[in-house]
Amino acid sequence: MDATRPRSRLAAPPAGDICRLSAVELARRIRERRLSAREVATAFLDRIEAVNPLVNAVVSLRERADILSEAGEADARLAAGAEPGALFGLPIAIKDLALTKGLRTTFGSPIFADLVPQEDDLFVTRMRQAGAIVIGKTNAPEFGLGSNTYNPVFGATLNALDPALTAGGSSGGAAVALALDMVPLADGSDFGGSLRNPAAYNNVYGFRPSQGLVPSLGIEVFHAQMGVEGPMARTVRDLALLLDVQAGYHPAAPLSYEKPGSFLAGLDQPATPGRIGWLGDFGGVLPMESGILDLCEEALGRFGDLGFSVEPLLPDFDAEALWQAFCVLRQATSGSALKALLDDPANRGKLKPEAVWEAEGAGRLAAPQIHAASTVRTAWYRTLLALFERFDLLALPTAQVFPFPIETHWPREVAGRPMDTYHRWMQVCAFATMGGCPALNVPVGFDARGRPMGMQLIGRPRGDLDVLRAGAAYETALPWVAGAQTAPDGSTR
Repeated sequence: MDATRPRSRLAAPPAGDICRLSAVELARRIRERRLSAREVATAFLDRIEAVNPLVNAVVSLRERADILSEAGEADARLAAGAEPGALFGLPIAIKDLALTKGLRTTFGSPIFADLVPQEDDLFVTRMRQAGAIVIGKTNAPEFGLGSNTYNPVFGATLNALDPALTAGGSSGGAAVALALDMVPLADGSDFGGSLRNPAAYNNVYGFRPSQGLVPSLGIEVFHAQMGVEGPMARTVRDLALLLDVQAGYHPAAPLSYEKPGSFLAGLDQPATPGRIGWLGDFGGVLPMESGILDLCEEALGRFGDLGFSVEPLLPDFDAEALWQAFCVLRQATSGSALKALLDDPANRGKLKPEAVWEAEGAGRLAAPQIHAASTVRTAWYRTLLALFERFDLLALPTAQVFPFPIETHWPREVAGRPMDTYHRWMQVCAFATMGGCPALNVPVGFDARGRPMGMQLIGRPRGDLDVLRAGAAYETALPWVAGAQTAPDGSTR
């Protein structure tokens, strides 16, 4: 097993390329007028033109002339003394599950293939207000269902390190665009691992914030809180840069709350080494492909070198009951929204089987089932609070299988155990979701075939900064930089 040598079949940009700079550094150089927004946009558009046809990560790309005109206007405002926002001049592609004013938003569905929204989602508005230039969208599976990014509108997104493999999902396009330097930052969303899994599969960072930190608006704003928006990046500081923009209370999101200061500034104070509880495969409950636990345990050794203590941990909780509660609550929220589409005869044949499964399940639910699932979730939350009295972080693999062939819609078995639903193989991601906890995917290395993997660092509710600090400390111990690193000729970035 080679834990230290990332591989990519796609050429890296030439040395000194703008696209290699961190988002924090790019934003600084633009503010200081050492780089123009137009130069930066040109570099990333050139990179997209060269690489995207090979992986299909960026979709609905705006016209180059329009993007460069907007970048030029930004440069003129800066020259005239305008105060630049945190993301000023950075070209960003928004996940295709989020509304973007005037820019096609399909949700990966033929039902919405021609939708051009008249408004932005809230976090998109905040990114624009911070100076980001929206250049297009990133590909996602239909309605974000399943951790394999393909849909009938745009097709499949291919893994950044091996185009024969899946990119994961649902933020697969975002992860690949990041890993291959097509964007400096990316947004993602996460219900059952959609920020974490594709980050693991493409050797980048993905952060699921605490429930309520990043507000989300919609037709229902009280119950549908298991899915969250969050940042993806190639460095932890870049994650914090975007999270600072996304996070914070909004009155139309009643369960949101004010952020506790700047996350980026908070990373100036290093992590205090603490105790990590290693959940592993949850006492054998979670089937794992061979090699995943080994890579994660090697990564935990890096934490040991940084002064953290690591202890195996098996919570006294019924993991199967928690998973079944997750499925019920997912159907009660996402499934109910899909049922409205399924009930329209014109749409029934346009929904993929996983969407039909969620919608039909929602139609069979009764109020006592939803209440029972919520009580299981509450019990798990209380269990977590007790665990965080003993531990500062919990750790789990980010996925139960390595990236699989792109033609495989979802794994039918893991380690010889059959999977009874399209998302059972992602059960490992439900633990943070059901607790409303912050969870950071950190890269842990590669198996003998060069397939990447990641590990979740889970913190106490609203302990987002502590998780990011631990991730930043871990980043200093990595023998490689996040993203696809090795060109076909063997040269490294």
